[in-house]
Amino acid sequence: MKPAIALLEFESIAIGVSAGDAMVKKAPVEVTYAGTVHPGKYLVLVGGDVACVEEAYKAGLAAGANTLLDQIFLPGVHPQVISTLRGARSAMTGEALGVVETRTAAATVGAADRGVKGADVKLLEIRLADRLGGKAYCVFSGAVADVEIAVDLAVAGLEPPDTLIAKVVIPQFHAEMLENFEAASEFHDRIGIGA
Repeated sequence: MKPAIALLEFESIAIGVSAGDAMVKKAPVEVTYAGTVHPGKYLVLVGGDVACVEEAYKAGLAAGANTLLDQIFLPGVHPQVISTLRGARSAMTGEALGVVETRTAAATVGAADRGVKGADVKLLEIRLADRLGGKAYCVFSGAVADVEIAVDLAVAGLEPPDTLIAKVVIPQFHAEMLENFEAASEFHDRIGIGA
């Protein structure tokens, strides 16, 4: 059975902490990650079996409804989404790169899941909020047609539609840009200036 995850994104740190506590008190989830992200938001991510994650998700919604910016519940989340959220970065495969950029972390997680489930692509990276002004993005690679499908599916489910900032498909991604992309996604890391 595939696991589930739920991500809640709060504009209030205090309410986010309280909602996270309500979530883990409500159901025995297998993993809980919570913390602050830019610009002054709070994220709570839980994972485990579908029923427990759904109960925790509902508790978080109830506890933090007034300050909730975005949320997502993903039963049967794709394994690439889980590994990428844990920090795994994959090497590019195929000739194209696709990037979906959204206003919220939860929207990007949902977009990544839809894209990787619906097309023969590799999910290279998911970046959520920190040092991004609260924005988030995900990156796919593969054959041009497959990356186009993944990007289209990723953005098709965004609610509201203005959550999308930008989407691009780049055929024949240049070797110099690929070297930069695979080395580090943050500019200051790439030029050797400390974090």
